[in-house]
Amino acid sequence: MSDPSPSAAESEQPTGHARSLLATLRRYLVAGHLVAVPLVITRWVVISLVQIMDRTLVLLPSAYRPEAWLGIHIPGLGVILALVVLLVTGLIAANFLGRRLVSLWEGMLDRIPLVRSIYSAVKQLMHTFLSSDSRAFR
Repeated sequence: MSDPSPSAAESEQPTGHARSLLATLRRYLVAGHLVAVPLVITRWVVISLVQIMDRTLVLLPSAYRPEAWLGIHIPGLGVILALVVLLVTGLIAANFLGRRLVSLWEGMLDRIPLVRSIYSAVKQLMHTFLSSDSRAFR
Protein backbone atom coordinates (compact mmCIF):
# COMPACT_ATOMS: atom_id res chain seq x y z
CA MET A 1 0.00 0.00 0.00
CA SER A 2 1.04 3.52 -0.52
CA ASP A 3 2.03 5.73 2.34
CA PRO A 4 -0.07 8.94 2.44
CA SER A 5 2.74 10.88 4.16
CA PRO A 6 5.02 12.93 1.87
CA SER A 7 8.48 11.61 1.14
CA ALA A 8 11.55 13.09 2.82
CA ALA A 9 12.57 14.97 -0.35
CA GLU A 10 9.17 16.57 -0.69
CA SER A 11 9.12 17.70 2.93
CA GLU A 12 12.46 19.52 2.51
CA GLN A 13 11.07 21.76 -0.23
CA PRO A 14 10.17 25.24 1.03
CA THR A 15 6.49 26.06 1.32
CA GLY A 16 4.86 28.89 -0.64
CA HIS A 17 5.58 31.45 2.08
CA ALA A 18 9.20 30.35 2.43
CA ARG A 19 9.66 30.47 -1.37
CA SER A 20 8.44 34.06 -1.52
CA LEU A 21 10.75 34.95 1.38
CA LEU A 22 13.73 33.38 -0.43
CA ALA A 23 12.78 35.15 -3.66
CA THR A 24 12.57 38.48 -1.82
CA LEU A 25 15.92 37.92 -0.13
CA ARG A 26 17.51 36.97 -3.45
CA ARG A 27 16.05 40.10 -5.09
CA TYR A 28 17.46 42.30 -2.29
CA LEU A 29 20.83 40.59 -2.55
CA VAL A 30 21.00 41.16 -6.30
CA ALA A 31 19.88 44.79 -5.89
CA GLY A 32 22.57 45.27 -3.24
CA HIS A 33 25.19 43.90 -5.62
CA LEU A 34 23.94 46.12 -8.44
CA VAL A 35 24.50 49.15 -6.22
CA ALA A 36 27.61 48.14 -4.26
CA VAL A 37 29.80 46.59 -6.96
CA PRO A 38 29.86 49.65 -9.27
CA LEU A 39 30.51 51.91 -6.26
CA VAL A 40 33.41 49.76 -5.03
CA ILE A 41 34.95 49.48 -8.50
CA THR A 42 34.54 53.22 -9.12
CA ARG A 43 36.17 54.03 -5.77
CA TRP A 44 39.06 51.65 -6.54
CA VAL A 45 39.61 53.13 -10.03
CA VAL A 46 39.53 56.73 -8.75
CA ILE A 47 41.92 55.99 -5.88
CA SER A 48 44.27 54.12 -8.24
CA LEU A 49 44.27 56.97 -10.76
CA VAL A 50 44.94 59.58 -8.06
CA GLN A 51 47.81 57.48 -6.71
CA ILE A 52 49.29 57.09 -10.20
CA MET A 53 48.99 60.83 -10.83
CA ASP A 54 50.54 61.57 -7.45
CA ARG A 55 53.54 59.48 -8.46
CA THR A 56 54.10 61.87 -11.37
CA LEU A 57 55.18 64.47 -8.83
CA VAL A 58 58.53 62.69 -8.57
CA LEU A 59 59.25 64.07 -12.05
CA LEU A 60 59.54 67.51 -10.47
CA PRO A 61 62.88 68.52 -9.02
CA SER A 62 62.90 67.76 -5.28
CA ALA A 63 63.01 71.47 -4.39
CA TYR A 64 59.72 72.04 -6.27
CA ARG A 65 57.78 69.11 -4.85
CA PRO A 66 54.89 70.05 -2.55
CA GLU A 67 56.32 67.91 0.26
CA ALA A 68 59.40 70.16 0.32
CA TRP A 69 57.24 73.28 0.66
CA LEU A 70 54.55 71.98 2.98
CA GLY A 71 56.40 69.28 4.87
CA ILE A 72 53.53 66.79 4.36
CA HIS A 73 52.15 64.70 1.52
CA ILE A 74 48.77 65.86 0.24
CA PRO A 75 46.95 63.26 -1.90
CA GLY A 76 45.56 64.60 -5.15
CA LEU A 77 48.22 67.16 -6.01
CA GLY A 78 49.27 64.89 -8.88
CA VAL A 79 45.78 65.35 -10.31
CA ILE A 80 46.26 69.11 -10.26
CA LEU A 81 49.64 68.70 -11.98
CA ALA A 82 48.04 66.45 -14.63
CA LEU A 83 45.27 69.01 -15.24
CA VAL A 84 47.82 71.81 -15.60
CA VAL A 85 49.87 69.73 -18.06
CA LEU A 86 46.73 68.94 -20.09
CA LEU A 87 45.67 72.59 -20.05
CA VAL A 88 49.09 73.76 -21.27
CA THR A 89 49.15 71.00 -23.91
CA GLY A 90 45.70 72.05 -25.14
CA LEU A 91 46.77 75.69 -25.18
CA ILE A 92 49.79 74.88 -27.32
CA ALA A 93 47.89 72.49 -29.63
CA ALA A 94 45.06 74.97 -30.23
CA ASN A 95 47.19 77.67 -31.86
CA PHE A 96 48.71 77.63 -35.37
CA LEU A 97 52.19 76.52 -34.30
CA GLY A 98 50.72 73.81 -32.06
CA ARG A 99 48.54 72.44 -34.86
CA ARG A 100 51.62 72.25 -37.06
CA LEU A 101 53.59 70.43 -34.34
CA VAL A 102 50.73 67.98 -33.75
CA SER A 103 50.52 67.33 -37.49
CA LEU A 104 54.26 66.60 -37.66
CA TRP A 105 54.06 64.35 -34.60
CA GLU A 106 51.11 62.42 -36.05
CA GLY A 107 53.02 62.04 -39.32
CA MET A 108 55.92 60.46 -37.43
CA LEU A 109 53.60 58.14 -35.51
CA ASP A 110 51.87 57.16 -38.74
CA ARG A 111 55.12 55.61 -40.00
CA ILE A 112 55.42 53.13 -37.12
CA PRO A 113 53.13 50.13 -37.81
CA LEU A 114 52.06 49.03 -34.30
CA VAL A 115 52.04 52.56 -32.90
CA ARG A 116 49.94 53.76 -35.86
CA SER A 117 47.23 51.19 -35.08
CA ILE A 118 47.10 51.99 -31.36
CA TYR A 119 47.29 55.77 -31.84
CA SER A 120 44.58 55.88 -34.49
CA ALA A 121 42.25 53.67 -32.41
CA VAL A 122 42.72 55.77 -29.27
CA LYS A 123 42.33 59.00 -31.25
CA GLN A 124 39.09 57.73 -32.82
CA LEU A 125 37.75 56.73 -29.38
CA MET A 126 38.61 60.13 -27.93
CA HIS A 127 36.90 61.91 -30.83
CA THR A 128 33.82 59.74 -30.31
CA PHE A 129 33.66 60.32 -26.54
CA LEU A 130 34.41 64.03 -26.72
CA SER A 131 32.34 64.76 -29.81
CA SER A 132 29.50 67.22 -29.40
CA ASP A 133 27.71 65.51 -32.30
CA SER A 134 24.70 63.58 -30.96
CA ARG A 135 25.20 60.87 -33.59
CA ALA A 136 28.67 59.90 -32.33
CA PHE A 137 27.52 56.55 -30.87
CA ARG A 138 25.13 55.58 -33.66
